[in-house]
Amino acid sequence: MKRKFLFSCYQSPRGKLLQALEVDYLKRSITVGCKQTVLQIGGLGWENEFIDCSLYQRYTILDTFGEGYQEASKIRARAFSLPIQTESIDLVILPHILEFDAQRFQTMREVERVLKPEGDLIVLTLNPWSLWLRTQYLWDRKLADSWWQGHFISRSRLLDWLKLLNFEVKTTAEFDIDSVKLNIGTFTLNKNTVLATAYAIKAVKRRYTLIPLAAESYESQPVFAASGLESSGRNQHE
Repeated sequence: MKRKFLFSCYQSPRGKLLQALEVDYLKRSITVGCKQTVLQIGGLGWENEFIDCSLYQRYTILDTFGEGYQEASKIRARAFSLPIQTESIDLVILPHILEFDAQRFQTMREVERVLKPEGDLIVLTLNPWSLWLRTQYLWDRKLADSWWQGHFISRSRLLDWLKLLNFEVKTTAEFDIDSVKLNIGTFTLNKNTVLATAYAIKAVKRRYTLIPLAAESYESQPVFAASGLESSGRNQHE
C-alpha cells in the first residue's frame, strides 16, 4: 500500500480532525529529556506541531523519501534495515508506518534492536475496522493499490507482536473523529474501540535477566556457636 493514501486522508475535513487528535496525543506522550535521542520512522511534515525540533537536537526523522518537517534532521533509509547503532535510541515513534510496510515485522525487530533497555516506543496506526477508512479506501483505490486486509493491522495483532519482542504496554489510545474524542487508558473492547479511526500504543522495552536453576556451590566454612567463641576467647586470656 502506498503511504500517499495516508496523506490523502489527512487532506479531507475528517482527516484533519484525526491529525489534531494525534497531535494532542503525541504532545502528551513524548516526555523525553533534551539530551535523549529520539528517532521517528516515517515523516509526516507537521512534526513541529507536536515536538520542538530546535529543542531536541538529537531528534531525527528517518524516511525512505526524505519526508518530514523541513527543519528537522533527516536520514534516508529503509525502516527494515536501520543504519543505527544497537541500543542507542531512547524513544522511537512510528506514525502510520507499519500499515504501509511490506516488511513490517522485520521493522519491529529493528526497532527493538536500536532501542535502549527501558526505552519507549510510540506506535500510531489506522484501524482496519473503521467505516470512514473503508470509504476512503474505496474512493481512492489508486493510492491504496492493495487488498485491505493485507496491510492494515488490528490492535490485537500488534499487541501480540510487542509481547513477542519483550515490550510492555503502558497505555493505549483510540482516535474517534465522529465524536472528536481522544480516549487514553488501558485496552477495553467496546463500540468506540471497534469503530475508532485509528489507535496508538505506548510501550517500553524490557530487558529480562535469566536466572540459572542450578544451585551455586559454596566452600564450606567452619561454624562456631556463640558460647564456643566466648569460651575460646576466655581461655586465650587466661
